[in-house]
Amino acid sequence: MSLVLVVDDEPDLEALILQKFRRERREGELDFHFARDGVEALERLDAAPQTAIMLADINMPRMDGLTLLARLQGRADPPATVIVSAYGDMANIRTAMNRGAFDFLTKPIDFTDLDATMAKTLRHVAERRAAEARRLAAERAHAALARYFSPNLARQLADAARVINLGGQRREVSAVFTDIAGFTALVETLAAGALASLLNGYLTGMTDIVFAHGGTVAKMLGDGMLVLFGAPDDQPDHASRAVACALALDAFAEAFRAARAAEGIALGVTRIGLHSGPALVGDFGGGRHFDYTAYGETINIAARLEAANKVLGTRLLVSAATAAGIGGFLGRPVGDLLLRGCAQPVAAFEPFTADRAASPPGGAAGRLVDLR
Repeated sequence: MSLVLVVDDEPDLEALILQKFRRERREGELDFHFARDGVEALERLDAAPQTAIMLADINMPRMDGLTLLARLQGRADPPATVIVSAYGDMANIRTAMNRGAFDFLTKPIDFTDLDATMAKTLRHVAERRAAEARRLAAERAHAALARYFSPNLARQLADAARVINLGGQRREVSAVFTDIAGFTALVETLAAGALASLLNGYLTGMTDIVFAHGGTVAKMLGDGMLVLFGAPDDQPDHASRAVACALALDAFAEAFRAARAAEGIALGVTRIGLHSGPALVGDFGGGRHFDYTAYGETINIAARLEAANKVLGTRLLVSAATAAGIGGFLGRPVGDLLLRGCAQPVAAFEPFTADRAASPPGGAAGRLVDLR
């Protein structure tokens, strides 16, 4: 039902309006409220902010229609105003239109014209409110999606005009797992406030780096993260993005750890594993909450590589499948790893930044390491 507020001090107008629109009132299409001047109109609007249309005279006691229009301009969702005034009052009608009136009618009222004008105005109100609802929904969606996706991708996902498939699908992705060594033991030694500050600062810095490289934070696992490249949107260069991101994460984590050490907090190293391959990705939240994540052997291998750092004394391991997807990959082979749950050995590399590649560390290569 659409609510219409009629603001006019003519005593007979209320009866005429109610008679003219008796069918619409009876069928629940329209409901009418009445006010004698602008002051009473504002009171009515405060009591019924959902009012869709206001039919307002210009010349009224206490507060005229032009002043009323000016007072409406600060409201979040003002009614669409149709000015009803004498034809000879055209100067005031122009002023009213400049102050935001949607349309105008001249007195004496032609009720056929009034009927058509109200129908047109109701369509305008419906379109305006639908557009505002879409805008608010997009803002809410962007706020929710921004927790997982880079800001640019979050805006794309929240854009109703752009369709990205979040349903379950198989994609070629690069998965990055991170975890802080010994964090569970550290938790027992820190006060709650200090722990919250530590973890928030760490995860904020890590997440900012992921977003800067166009990655998706699929999971927060306590102090660890699962990051995806190549989903939900296509990224043909997902492997190179993932390695660049992993190197930046490693640099940040080491700097963060050194700063905490200066404060007397023994934060463990951040271990990172990275693997590329097919995975099942999508929103698996069960319909009640958003949970965009990934499943499959690719994800499991990335997690196993992260854990393998502990045995090998490294912080960052990348599979050969990832390295093969990057032209000019910089790094050293650390061996063929027999990982738990994998039937075949996984060749692993320790990637380098360009400056470190100029003087790579020593270490055996090509060995078979059993980590099962």
